[in-house]
Amino acid sequence: MQRAGEVGLLSLVCADTPERTSQVAAFKPDMVAIEPPELIGTGIPVSQAKPEIVVNAVRLVRNQDSKVILLCGAGITTGEDVTAALALGAQGVLLASGVVKAPNQRKAILDLVKGITEFTLSSKNTTTS
Repeated sequence: MQRAGEVGLLSLVCADTPERTSQVAAFKPDMVAIEPPELIGTGIPVSQAKPEIVVNAVRLVRNQDSKVILLCGAGITTGEDVTAALALGAQGVLLASGVVKAPNQRKAILDLVKGITEFTLSSKNTTTS
């Protein structure tokens, strides 16, 4: 990770458990992603199937190094999945098969972006209420 930074590359490390995300964050990557392997490629989002994993990863990574960006992966296929991940404290999501395998990739990406927009709008409404 140090060498990546020296040559201008961002580093992203995926981890399978909240505890491992914290351990990885100690090495100061730019980003760490919580991504339980049993949910990868299933279309079952960790943010909805096992939200406690995301919440715990967020808490542990923030305690380890608040500068490390925490992403949520595994099963992210819809805008609702993105909204749920962001609501749990993730700062972004990882995408792969949910877009690549979609019959209409453009539509899939637009739906994912809609999830970000909905989260942003709901956050603004919450803070102004």
